[in-house]
Amino acid sequence: MTPIDSAALRQRLIELLKMRSVRHGQFVLASGKSSDFYVDARMTTLHAEGAATIAALVLDRLQPQVVGVGGPVTGADPIIGAVVAASWARGRPVDGFMVRKEPKGHGLKQWLEGRGNIPNGAAVCVIEDTVTTGGSLLRAVERIRETGLEVVQVITVVDRQEGAAECIQAAGLTLDALVTRADLTG
Repeated sequence: MTPIDSAALRQRLIELLKMRSVRHGQFVLASGKSSDFYVDARMTTLHAEGAATIAALVLDRLQPQVVGVGGPVTGADPIIGAVVAASWARGRPVDGFMVRKEPKGHGLKQWLEGRGNIPNGAAVCVIEDTVTTGGSLLRAVERIRETGLEVVQVITVVDRQEGAAECIQAAGLTLDALVTRADLTG
């Protein structure tokens, strides 16, 4: 396996996000805050090069004990798929799961989809596309822990640098951002 050039990939991710995802104007964020800066990360996570770049960077940062990656639907879904596929190709397979906003109303009525592929007590990484305050990410971490998985790592594509790192730290974790707002506005 050829080692990746993380610095070059990270720089390319910044370029892709600036081209495809960064918007300026007036926006209301999921947190309820108003902002003149918006990152529609799905325009990059759902782009072939963007997905491959993000997956390579995430896999490069995954702690060795991590056997699963997952996060809140909808933002994390394309990242999870890209990481899971790339992990197999790289010879370091990890399985994926998705955390619903509310349990499914029928069938198994689960909070997590794909949970059955990951053993109880296993170490997992929580992934998100963009974080502002970290509230939805923290709710996902709590749901994951409730199912018997051990969250050991949290990675986001973009940290808007508006409190998410502190929120995640209060839960005993560290937020690892591939890119920050400063990278996208500088």
